[in-house]
Amino acid sequence: MRQFAPTFPVSDLAASLTHYARLGFTTNEDTGESAAGGYGFTRRDAVELHLGTVPTGQTTSPTTAYLFVDDADALAAEWREAGLDVRSPEDTPWGKREGVMVDPDGNIIRFGSPL
Repeated sequence: MRQFAPTFPVSDLAASLTHYARLGFTTNEDTGESAAGGYGFTRRDAVELHLGTVPTGQTTSPTTAYLFVDDADALAAEWREAGLDVRSPEDTPWGKREGVMVDPDGNIIRFGSPL
């Protein structure tokens, strides 16, 4: 295996792509015939996250991904500066300093750096 990219369910692809662009990700929508306007990609450094719209009337549960970073406090500050809802990093008993960002659809990115 060489790479892993989780897919978050979203209700509004354009709004979600805008949200992730504010997080510093480059974004693009899949315009291929099979995507039907409901699939997008986000990338930042070596991290990739996919976004897929949920058909009207279908329910899904939010998804969680964990992002390993060098400095959780710096990332939290960057995302707060962009006006996003970020929970401040805290030290954990398992040796990480971890924070949380929740996107507009309730998907969660937990992020952490070594203590």
